[in-house]
Amino acid sequence: MGPLCYLQGNLGGCALHAIVRFPMGSFLLFAFSWWGILLRVVAIVHFIRRRPDYYWLFVILFHWIGALVYIVVEVVPDAGLLRTSFQAFPRRQRIRELERTILDNPSAGNLEELGQLYLDDGNFVRARASYDRAISSRTDHADPFYRRGIAEIELGDFAAAVPDLERAVTTDPDYDFHRAKGLLAWAYAQTGQDERANALFQQATRISTLSETYYHYALFLESQGRSAEACVWAQRILDKRPTMPGYLKRRERPWFRKASGLLGRLPRQAT
Repeated sequence: MGPLCYLQGNLGGCALHAIVRFPMGSFLLFAFSWWGILLRVVAIVHFIRRRPDYYWLFVILFHWIGALVYIVVEVVPDAGLLRTSFQAFPRRQRIRELERTILDNPSAGNLEELGQLYLDDGNFVRARASYDRAISSRTDHADPFYRRGIAEIELGDFAAAVPDLERAVTTDPDYDFHRAKGLLAWAYAQTGQDERANALFQQATRISTLSETYYHYALFLESQGRSAEACVWAQRILDKRPTMPGYLKRRERPWFRKASGLLGRLPRQAT
């Protein structure tokens, strides 16, 4: 082989080697970059929806490894909360079964079960209608009145909720772990019965630790111009966070956000 052929052979081999290496390296870099982008997208979407501590946003944006750490620490544990989403399928199947059953057997028990399923599904109009049919002059237990009261509050019909919740609280002042009392106080507040609302809120908050009750009380105090007291009760919601186990912190995040928002709009001198 002459020198020219030898040189051409070497050059051809180098060129072929370069052609093989370049696409493979580019492909790996491309794939690696897309994995990093995908991890960040997943982490940011979860961050926006769940609103954990804000320092996580810097961790996510700093490097794809930060996004991976966030997914392991925050996203994976949140998977437990998805059980309620998966329960929606059997719940809706049971709703369809009861809807068919009630055509032939509109018993109070079937209607109350259907009303509860509608409540769990967020269909408050149908929940209220089911309890309307379930409740009669012979109904002697508080639960259907209480559940209908919840549906009425969710629909903004506080005037209708008052007698239903009064029925539940009169039957059992501690009904549903004192939630009934807190909801009745909130219904009083929304119907202009401020003295009753104030007295009942004070009773409820002495024995209940529900964030819902604390938040409603804080809103009531704000509406009464008692901003300093409103700050105290909003802050009490946030003060529960450090000692809560992780799964409870995740469930309580909506209330933490609401409490933080309330504190943010209250007058600074009140804080």
